[in-house]
Amino acid sequence: MSSARARRVLVGVVAAVASAVVVGSIFTSATATSTDVATRGSDSAIVVFEGDPLLTHPRTSQLEAPLDLASAPVRAVRSALVAQHDRFRGWLDALPVTVTRDYHIALNAVVVDLNGASPAELRGAPGVRGVYRTRSYEPTDAADPDLSLIKAIKAWRSERVRGAANAGAGVDVGVIDSGIDAGHTCFDDSGYPMTLQRGDTRFTNNKVTVARVFNSDNSMTPKAVGAHGTHVAGTVACNANTPASVRGADVPYRVSGVAPAARLGNYNIFPGDEGAASDKNLLDAMEAAYRDGMDVVNLSLGGPVERSSDPIADAVNNLDEAGIVVTAAAGNDGPGEGTVASPGTAERALTAGASTVGHFVGTPVTADGRTFPAASGDFPTVRRDLTAPLAAVEGDVNGLGTACEPLDDVDLAGQIAVVSRGDCSFSDKVLTVEDAGAVAALVVNDVAGDPTAMAADPSVDPPPTIPAYMVGRGAARGALAADGASATIGAQPSYFRTGNSNIMAEFSGQGPTLDKAHLVKPDVVAPGSNVLASIPNDHCDAGSCWAFMQGTSMAAPHLAGMAAVLRAAHPDWESAQVRSAVVNTAAEGALTESEDGRTALDDVTLTGAGLADLHASVGARVALGPVSTSFGTLNGRERTERTVRLTSLTGTEQRLSLSIDSRVGDGVRFTAPRAVTVPAWGTATITLRAVATHGKAAPGTRSAALRLTDSTGTDIAHSVLFAVLP
Repeated sequence: MSSARARRVLVGVVAAVASAVVVGSIFTSATATSTDVATRGSDSAIVVFEGDPLLTHPRTSQLEAPLDLASAPVRAVRSALVAQHDRFRGWLDALPVTVTRDYHIALNAVVVDLNGASPAELRGAPGVRGVYRTRSYEPTDAADPDLSLIKAIKAWRSERVRGAANAGAGVDVGVIDSGIDAGHTCFDDSGYPMTLQRGDTRFTNNKVTVARVFNSDNSMTPKAVGAHGTHVAGTVACNANTPASVRGADVPYRVSGVAPAARLGNYNIFPGDEGAASDKNLLDAMEAAYRDGMDVVNLSLGGPVERSSDPIADAVNNLDEAGIVVTAAAGNDGPGEGTVASPGTAERALTAGASTVGHFVGTPVTADGRTFPAASGDFPTVRRDLTAPLAAVEGDVNGLGTACEPLDDVDLAGQIAVVSRGDCSFSDKVLTVEDAGAVAALVVNDVAGDPTAMAADPSVDPPPTIPAYMVGRGAARGALAADGASATIGAQPSYFRTGNSNIMAEFSGQGPTLDKAHLVKPDVVAPGSNVLASIPNDHCDAGSCWAFMQGTSMAAPHLAGMAAVLRAAHPDWESAQVRSAVVNTAAEGALTESEDGRTALDDVTLTGAGLADLHASVGARVALGPVSTSFGTLNGRERTERTVRLTSLTGTEQRLSLSIDSRVGDGVRFTAPRAVTVPAWGTATITLRAVATHGKAAPGTRSAALRLTDSTGTDIAHSVLFAVLP
């Protein structure tokens, strides 16, 4: 594997990137789960062939990265892959199927238009390993307080990083999303050295050095129209100490990305108003990021897991093996086991779950002597203080109704309606109370923590027009008590800092993966609810734009920024070692239940290894591969074994004690050697074992922690052990 600094512009002849249609980023609000985009009827498919692509082929995987496509060994392997694809084309002569795109770098595959044929007809073709209908991915939306939560600022001050000016310096992070507004103050390139700019240079500078678009409509540009990609990019690498305000409320700190000195690449697969992208454009963007020399790639996007084998996950794994750290969102379809979205299911993806940040910008609502702050979002807000009677719509959620059905027998004329979050979109609720005569709506959160910015549902037509806000769950009792009393919604927004941090976001995708491996996903958790970051300047009336967003889309770029800091601080670390440094040093016991915000979480299917800790990651001393160990389903008393590779990150020999603790659930015995010596260079391998101890234990998941301790008794790393009892 090459170092971060060694991977730069691809040399040689590069095939032109074809326009196509990719489905998918993760842009869902925290209101409800993401829309499930139907893919079964898709008339295109990915055909994956036997044999490795260039990144993992035995004859090319050991060559210096990035691969020189003009070199003799690469040309020889690529010629063989081209010939394999041509044989498939010849085999297709009797079918109406047409090949629209070839892949040789991260995946040995083609994309085809089926034109009415079925995937089953292609599975019998010579050399075909699998055929998969193309599917959709959507963005996962759900002071710097979030940087403090992951100990980023402490990490910047370390001897290894040497300040914010060096945090991520020289590292390139590709953001495959909806574009990056290079004109935002977050991405001002003053002080950055002159850098080769690639793609559509109307949308680049010396900070955002690449701008490419991937869409079948050739009129599309990489311009950031949607807010999602610019928000994600700001979380990764907004310049240090950038002033911010939200809707006229000054933020009382200066905003920074996790890796403020990193450079960015804009790979726009959701240009214009596109809300979805297809497999082939996603693959195009991933391969373009490799060719452009990106050191880290962020995928704040996801789609449903509907295929027994996932070629997109395979491509992610291959990019990681080629030296690129790929961070991915766990998706917003949680809670519930098996709800992690693809490609966050990829074994070698660094997959992020989401937790809360205790702050927001809102306006005060006063009623019956009580005052509570309210957050808005995509809905209208009051232009001047609005005073009207409070009307609590009664129901079963904390005493309030959800207003998902018409309120035929309820008269809300001239009143401020109070309803509960849940069961339908915010737009549905607000429109329901507006139809009943309400002049404004207050939606009470149904989980612990702060109110969040409410996202509008564009499918609700006509959209609601009255002002609407969310208030915290704690306001439910006060609202019921103040029913009928005069209430005032303030017009002047303010910044509120609360103590509601590190609560697991209720929408965060939950593992394990649904395949036989039952992998532990997410790998780790990062801030993903009420995250403040940049949005395109076109979204504001004047000045630069900022917004609070929520979703695992907001958590993944925290990990991408961490990876960039690590690549700059440790340029000799391989991608697998960077992933391990993030996962195996995460803070345990830091996250609490979304239901009450107080109970400590110990469910690794929700939290992975814990809350990401950049300071601990920078000082990591040993890397584990894989970062967690799943034994799959344990049947009977048969012992199941797995091996774990350990490498020293210090250049010195390490003698470590091993122990297993923090067990969750009975009926499984996990065992490990008592000690291991990790050489200064090279790898040590240990064997871990799991066995079902008796047949009476209830079905379900079981977990434990493998702990590595040095000679002083200091814990230096931990790893999740996981199994399922049938």
